[in-house]
Amino acid sequence: MDRALIGDSLALVNASLNAVSAVALLTGYFFIRRRRVSAHRRSMLTALSASGAFLVFYLTRVAFTGTHTFAGTGVAKTVYLAILFSHMVLAVALVPLVLRLLHLANGKRFHAHARLARWTFPVWVYVSVTGLVVYLLLYQIFGYA
Repeated sequence: MDRALIGDSLALVNASLNAVSAVALLTGYFFIRRRRVSAHRRSMLTALSASGAFLVFYLTRVAFTGTHTFAGTGVAKTVYLAILFSHMVLAVALVPLVLRLLHLANGKRFHAHARLARWTFPVWVYVSVTGLVVYLLLYQIFGYA
């Protein structure tokens, strides 16, 4: 198996992990709204695990194949770059927020956890969904150069 094929396979794994994270986040939200704390915790740990695995596989893919150039042009490229830029900036900002949420939940500081989660949850969902969108645009719809 050559490097490009490995890289493309890892990209698909990463897209799948982003999808798992998004579904787990939305499921966790559903559970906490119904006061099902144990189910919420399991869902959120699933989202955290999927996002953590994504980071490991993403760094591995970049080490194998580097970054890719988007093959689309014009408006498509502008939209892609806007999505990619917002995804990347928010993904970096998300890391300390999620770590803080874990710290608060672990310390049973649920009121503070809930306050921070109101801001972190939509960012995390956005990052997970746009990660999948970036994959679709880069690998499936337009391809890469």
